[in-house]
Amino acid sequence: MARYIDLNADIGELEGEEGRASDDAILSAVTSCNIACGGHAGDEVSMRETIRLACLHGVKIGAHPSYPDREGFGRRSLGIDAHSLKESLSAQIGRLMQIAGEMGAHIDHVKPHGALYNEAAKDGDLAKLIVDIVVAKGIPVLFGPSNSELQFASETAGLRFIAEGFVDRAYERDGSLTPRTEQGAVLEDASRQIAQAKSLAAGKVRSRTGSMIDLPAQTLCLHGDTANARLTAGRIRSELEALGFEIGIEP
Repeated sequence: MARYIDLNADIGELEGEEGRASDDAILSAVTSCNIACGGHAGDEVSMRETIRLACLHGVKIGAHPSYPDREGFGRRSLGIDAHSLKESLSAQIGRLMQIAGEMGAHIDHVKPHGALYNEAAKDGDLAKLIVDIVVAKGIPVLFGPSNSELQFASETAGLRFIAEGFVDRAYERDGSLTPRTEQGAVLEDASRQIAQAKSLAAGKVRSRTGSMIDLPAQTLCLHGDTANARLTAGRIRSELEALGFEIGIEP
């Protein structure tokens, strides 16, 4: 029986030709991508070019909306009312969908970014707001942390939920991501990223304090802005394939 693990990357976040070159290298290894659509990063040029590259590599395309906070890269908690947030997220996803449609592509999934992702994992009302938008847009799949409010809201609404683990982020004992303000929150060493990818593919991860915790994951994320991501992505894929995994979302 085949064992599946998807590889995804958050891309379209770095500027200019160097950013697109990095995205291109990452897209040669992953099977899903999450494209910044203007909230924390990205513009029409980057969205269009990143979609083109994703199609070239046969990679599933996802929208990566965030709090409208380019200054803070979407990684700050933002005091914004629910109506304004819903309008912003709808506009972000809608713009990426429009560009994709013009290019003959389509959006397979949505994955919230940064603070929005982390807060929606614990806040049922915020999770439902995001899920309602995804349902309204007709997108069938949502990526997010396992055993979270996002998972509950997705499954309640009839969406397919894909549980995610991060190969380049440290975890706390409760399964949450270590805040980026803490030393060691981002794993930049390739060997540590590969080891964590293997562990997550087996459903476990070592927390920052050393304990092993269960963490079911169907997709593994490598952030496009993590140091050496363009070099590490292919190594992670090769290591997982060597363990017998089929790389991609289970049909």
